[in-house]
Amino acid sequence: MSATETAIASAEAHSAHNYHPLPVVVASAEGAWMTDVEGHRYLDLLAGYSALNFGHGNRRLIDAAKAQLERVTLTSRAFHHDRFADFCTELAALCGMEMVLPMNTGAEAVETAVKTARKWGYRVKGVPDGMAKIIVASDNFHGRTTTIISFSTDPEARADYGPYTPGFEIVPYGDLTALREAMTENTVAVLIEPIQGEAGVLVPPAGYLPGVRELTRERNVLFIADEIQSGLGRTGKTFALEHEGVVPDMYVLGKALGGGVVPVSAVVSSAEILGVFRPGEHGSTFGGNPLACAVALEVIAMLRTGEYQERAAELGDHLHRELGLLAGGGAVETVRGRGLWAGVDIAPALGTGRQISERLMEERVLVKDTHGSTIRIAPPLVISKEDLDWGLDRLRTVLSA
Repeated sequence: MSATETAIASAEAHSAHNYHPLPVVVASAEGAWMTDVEGHRYLDLLAGYSALNFGHGNRRLIDAAKAQLERVTLTSRAFHHDRFADFCTELAALCGMEMVLPMNTGAEAVETAVKTARKWGYRVKGVPDGMAKIIVASDNFHGRTTTIISFSTDPEARADYGPYTPGFEIVPYGDLTALREAMTENTVAVLIEPIQGEAGVLVPPAGYLPGVRELTRERNVLFIADEIQSGLGRTGKTFALEHEGVVPDMYVLGKALGGGVVPVSAVVSSAEILGVFRPGEHGSTFGGNPLACAVALEVIAMLRTGEYQERAAELGDHLHRELGLLAGGGAVETVRGRGLWAGVDIAPALGTGRQISERLMEERVLVKDTHGSTIRIAPPLVISKEDLDWGLDRLRTVLSA
């Protein structure tokens, strides 16, 4: 067997089959390119679901990690460390907020947001104990813990994991009327993705996000924005909500915050909201560790220049122009997205999203499918226009075959 076949066979034999990866085995990567165990190079148009916004092996981030590795990597929150205050201060400032509660993974951050909203509801809003409700959107993807999949509408994510956690109301994404009707005195929060990633890069109707902001403010309900995929430059702004001039009560961040080096996530909000926690009521051994803070501080410094947001906006306009031309030719039914992020619905006659992804892999381009006929395109923000065009040419080749 080839090196690729040997590695995949071993993985299949000794790991649980909770993923169905494309049959490529990556050995190294730099920028927007990855190299497999056989020496073949592939253009990465997925960027780790936006975890790699700054590309593979970004020198600034690697250097920041190396420097911190030589000093201290973990203290636990039992002690203070010298990177923590700067991380919280700088991230709060980037978000225009006051306080930060750091965790590790996106799912942990969403769980933290849920706990924060409930505690705020009981201690500040005065909701009766055990009655707090959080409104979410259909077709959401916020993670895979048992509580989070309790409010998923995706059968694959949800099936066979019951009993499910109560306290959530699901309404159609983009429907302000349904949201208004679902609100009660016991509603403590609305939790939504400004752009739904796993659902196929769904952008809500114009005016929806400002409408959510207005409704939540009127009803004394927290607006929680899950910007784990859409935030930190992906859409051409630091946050996707900025496109409509909206500021939530709470940001949920992850993925790109760790620069593709270490898992870093956080909930960022006001002192009033995050001030509901008292010592011992919530925590994480690795949350806010020195290595994570050092890398995230460099990420924040990079975002402060604005160059990555500008690059995502400019290349994103080019990406969507080119994909729009494909949509007029019959091979592509719909293109959605914002910035360097697109969901492309392939005409079913040409194959499933998985089949198109496999054909693109043969052309040395890596994307990922979702929901049958859709492929997602989300290259690192550092990709060159020439490389992006090369990848789009390969997509045209596959669609015209």
